[in-house]
Amino acid sequence: MRLITRCTILTLAATTIALATRSSLTAQSAPSHGVRPTRLIIRGATIIEGNGTPAEGPKDIVIEGNRIAQIVSLDPVALKDGTARRPTGDVIIDATGKYVMPGLINAHGHVQDERAGIAQPLDYQMKLWLGMGITTVRDVSSETQKTIQLRARSLSGDMIGPRLYVYARYAYMPVPRNDVEARQRVRDLKAQGVDGLKLFGMDKDVYPAVLDEARKLGLRTAHHMAVDETNAWDAATGGLTSIEHWYGVPDAAITEGLQSFPSNFNYADEGMRFRYAGRLWREADPTRLQDVLKAMVKANVAWNPTLDIYEASRDLQRAETQPWFAEYLHPTLDKYFKPDPSNHGSYFANWSSTDEAYWKENYRIWFQAVRDFERLGGVVGAGEDAGFIYQVYGFGLIRELELHQEAGFAPLRVLQHVTANNAKILGEESRLGRVRPGFLADLVVINGNPLEDLKVFYPPRADAAAGPGGGVAWTIKDGIPYDAPRLLREVRELVSSAKRANGR
Repeated sequence: MRLITRCTILTLAATTIALATRSSLTAQSAPSHGVRPTRLIIRGATIIEGNGTPAEGPKDIVIEGNRIAQIVSLDPVALKDGTARRPTGDVIIDATGKYVMPGLINAHGHVQDERAGIAQPLDYQMKLWLGMGITTVRDVSSETQKTIQLRARSLSGDMIGPRLYVYARYAYMPVPRNDVEARQRVRDLKAQGVDGLKLFGMDKDVYPAVLDEARKLGLRTAHHMAVDETNAWDAATGGLTSIEHWYGVPDAAITEGLQSFPSNFNYADEGMRFRYAGRLWREADPTRLQDVLKAMVKANVAWNPTLDIYEASRDLQRAETQPWFAEYLHPTLDKYFKPDPSNHGSYFANWSSTDEAYWKENYRIWFQAVRDFERLGGVVGAGEDAGFIYQVYGFGLIRELELHQEAGFAPLRVLQHVTANNAKILGEESRLGRVRPGFLADLVVINGNPLEDLKVFYPPRADAAAGPGGGVAWTIKDGIPYDAPRLLREVRELVSSAKRANGR
């Protein structure tokens, strides 16, 4: 009799605890879109930390203010019988069956409120970025003062948009022509409050001074190399932070030191420029290329390849007919993409199957070089460069991840590129890019497993036969939860309204 009583008491106690737990969970509220709660709990998540380690769960994530305070591993048995002791908060996100990972970091973005002089609403771009799970954007060259103001508004929560790192364009007119002028330009930009410098074609005589002064002032540097005097050798010698795209790497591995251009080559003719860019990688000497990659690794020069932005060159038809264009392509951006020599990147007026064949070979060698770079110890980042060449904000970054996978990287590594690696490129690896206590609460809650299918980042499509596409459920930036489907719905409405205004 005593044994039965004791068992009964234990059963009643467990039932009471379970009921009390369920009652307390019910009492706690759902998130309010765009409002930072005091204490936010993400319950039952499978977590991808961002550092390349396997997913693990279920776990509860405790967010206090704008920081991750605690991560609690859950006992599956206790969860099943209702006796698990769960952290409580004033707001709950149920992530049962969902994956949570660090917010995506876009290492190559451009804040754009116009294209070719035609206005384009900032809300369009900012909501697309957040709606696709992007919580941080390294803005590499836009209107500096305007973007600095947006950076402040984002940090204060006054603007719906990702956190911004502002990299100012160094080579505005008049372009510095000696060490003294070059160093002064860097100091002037530092005084404006920028986070780093965006470098374009640089002359050898001033390049070391620019990199040296930037390093002294704590400014990081991103270099879009072109057919210039400087290449990856100079970047490694001078201490550049990151090479953007890929010019400068194969150039440095050409034995003769110069690509084989035809006698009528004109760099200002973008059609010709990109046509012959598609033949550059095959001219690189494989042995010398390995030496270039090793030099970059030794000098801690990261590589942000932006594989997505050149993809139209290898498959123009795919680029022109992307399925999300119907609902998410703003008319202003659509017009900009059409072949027009006055718009940068709109060079496809006479593009041919021969050009595409060269570019497909270009990608094959480029993929291998990026793999070799990481194998040697290099840091590979991920950025989209959207707003050009048929790439739409947010969608471009997800396509970038798919291309990293096509290049041969495992999904865990791909997600590390766009989180922890990008945080390292920003110099923010101690507070961004991982799901870890003490880090900033920049997270994305996903309806699906991105390790199985990176397409789960794309919004769900009405045509079920087109594929799953679970979409982002919540994007949390700086502890502020944003309803991602709501953001994307608002973008669709904005695009639809703009089309009606244009009579389409």
